[in-house]
Amino acid sequence: MKSTKRLWRWLGLIFVLSFGALGYLGWQIYLSAPPIPNRVVSADGDVLFTHDQIQLGQQAWLSAGGQQLGTVWGHGAYVAPDWSADWLHREAVGLQARRLAEQQQGGLPVSDVQRAAVDQAVRDEMRRNTYDDASGDVRVTDARAQVIREVAAHYEGLFGTDPALEKLRDQYAMTAGALPEAEQRKALAAFFFWTAWSATTDRPGEAGLSYTSNWPHEPMVGNTMSTSAAMWSMASIILLLAGIAAMLWLHKADEGDTVAVVPKADPLLGAKATPSMKATRKYFFIVIALMLLQIGMGAITAHYAVEGQSFFGLPLAQILPYTISRTVHTQIGVFWIATAWLATGLYVAPLLSGREPKLQKLGVDALFWALIVVVLGSTITGWLGTLQHLGVDFSFWFGNQGLEYTSMGRFWQILLFVGLLFWVFLLGRALWPALKKPSETRGLIAMVFLSATCIGGFYATSLAWGQHTHYSMVEYWRWWLVHLWVEGFFEVFATAVVALIFTNLGLVSAPSANRAIVAETIVFLFGGILGTLHHLYWTGTPTSVIAVGAVFSALEVVPLTLIGLEALQTYRRSKNVAWLGAYKWVIMSFVAVGFWNTVGAGLLGFAINPPASLYYVQGLNMTAAHGHAALFGVYGMLGIGLMLFCLRGLYDRALHADRFLKPAFWSLNIGLAMMVFMSLLPAGIYQAYESITRGLWYARSPEVIHSKLMETLVWLRVPGDIVFAVGALLLAVYALFLLRRRATDRLPVDAAPARGR
Repeated sequence: MKSTKRLWRWLGLIFVLSFGALGYLGWQIYLSAPPIPNRVVSADGDVLFTHDQIQLGQQAWLSAGGQQLGTVWGHGAYVAPDWSADWLHREAVGLQARRLAEQQQGGLPVSDVQRAAVDQAVRDEMRRNTYDDASGDVRVTDARAQVIREVAAHYEGLFGTDPALEKLRDQYAMTAGALPEAEQRKALAAFFFWTAWSATTDRPGEAGLSYTSNWPHEPMVGNTMSTSAAMWSMASIILLLAGIAAMLWLHKADEGDTVAVVPKADPLLGAKATPSMKATRKYFFIVIALMLLQIGMGAITAHYAVEGQSFFGLPLAQILPYTISRTVHTQIGVFWIATAWLATGLYVAPLLSGREPKLQKLGVDALFWALIVVVLGSTITGWLGTLQHLGVDFSFWFGNQGLEYTSMGRFWQILLFVGLLFWVFLLGRALWPALKKPSETRGLIAMVFLSATCIGGFYATSLAWGQHTHYSMVEYWRWWLVHLWVEGFFEVFATAVVALIFTNLGLVSAPSANRAIVAETIVFLFGGILGTLHHLYWTGTPTSVIAVGAVFSALEVVPLTLIGLEALQTYRRSKNVAWLGAYKWVIMSFVAVGFWNTVGAGLLGFAINPPASLYYVQGLNMTAAHGHAALFGVYGMLGIGLMLFCLRGLYDRALHADRFLKPAFWSLNIGLAMMVFMSLLPAGIYQAYESITRGLWYARSPEVIHSKLMETLVWLRVPGDIVFAVGALLLAVYALFLLRRRATDRLPVDAAPARGR
């Protein structure tokens, strides 16, 4: 008991200190972010862009699809270019050509010495910081101003309807007229220029280091990996090895803990489902429906990498362009996983406390329909806003904000925030009797409630940015939501729920589970909170972000190795207990979580997290390989495991068609592995090679994206996609059997015998 209290104190201290450090670094990001000039002016006084145009351009890009249509500073989709890298290369090539033309005399070819001098002059000109603090202006030479006009005209035509660029639009999976208004297209060019200017212009007083720490890799302008990125990458590898060694040593030292005595019969077989617990049934059927929708949208989105505006010849992009299909694919993925976890909380709360609060069922029903409204409303308005080009204000408030994983309009975000707070209220009132009553599992229940409170409260970070917020700060707050909310508190919540499930099944002793969950939460949050910064290395942040992000993102991997070991031990412990056959696929789902935590989140995550790696692979398919393996492999399989556990208690045991669960489980996991290792990872490695040798612009160019090798790798996704989809369909068949048999369900939940595999 004393050791557990001491762990809780350490958890509180680490929580406060880590968030204090994250907040302080956020303030430093705000102070050192690339300035938005009042004007960009040529030497002859011609105003190229204004402050207002740059800000409107940011809004215009986000309303046109934003991070679902290419990337800026490496964050977003992978078919269209990284616009900052693309502008940077086009401007450098244009300026080089103009300077070389000036060197030609009498039609004679330019000598190697002259070419080298021109290359150096181009680098010096583009790296020179001409921002004036007093006036807020950026001055460029007349030659550079002319090149800027030419590059701007290219983007204005690309996002317009210029027929000469139709092939390029198809390669980028863009539709013609992505921005119908000429004013917004001009502003978009201003924003793209500013992102490229920030990426190559030296910070004041730091020669050879741009606002984005020399990202992207572009040899033409001297953008090469910084010394700090290399040094902190080496430090992160050393810390990773030391952390894993320490964790395994501590784990070995704790092996003498009390081992739970597995009961002779299922301790949950006699539990009666309360009305509010039964009301969660519909949540889980919606989870499966949303999963099928996500898979369908994923198949369409992947195919657009080959046919930019068609689906096997059908002009699907006219009603479902790439930006919409990818938005739905990413957003629905978060929705169904979160719904499975929220419903599990509502199910287990009365089960743990043994009490059904008044009107709890009404609250569970109301929350369900509120979630349906948010999911359908945000999806429909996002689709209409993009398809009908309803403008930047509509996109921000109701349509598609253009930010990956946080794309829904602000109105829907507010509704979801209110819904999450209501969920915390429902959960808390059901858990309160168990929290007040001294018991061996009270620490676990407290962790469930505290993490749920953080889930509800920290969603407020989705409201932290506005339409005119600096892009560096938009990224800072977005990753608070994506990393801390999804990868942080939801994971702590789910881990605590799993520990409670295993404790109630008698697979783990309560004292061991109490200590383990607090200790693992300490280790996870110690690395995870400040590990958020590894997403922000190149988003206009100070170099201190590289140091802190590299160190703590390495420590994020440490507890993942332990989760894999624990999952395997739990599976071995359960194999020889007959009644646990009813929970076999629940436990196997948690074993899969352990596997994908180690492989997807751990190995593939650390493959890209060190600055020296991410410098070259940010915005490439290496990130997609990690994202798919971690998002579905860890969070998706966790949601499926929790759902299967709840359904086991919501329907009589004799009604479960378990014969579908085995092929469903293996199809989902094998299909995911095929998708990652046959397609996404090889594609990412190929792109990484091109990024290292020629620059990021080339790794994201049509020459690479639509090369025979890359398109072959896209087609190699098909076998994995099919196997994966079969698994999801079998899971849906399993659920349909429960629905079909519900009408004949005459037995109480505790009356039917346990059924085997």
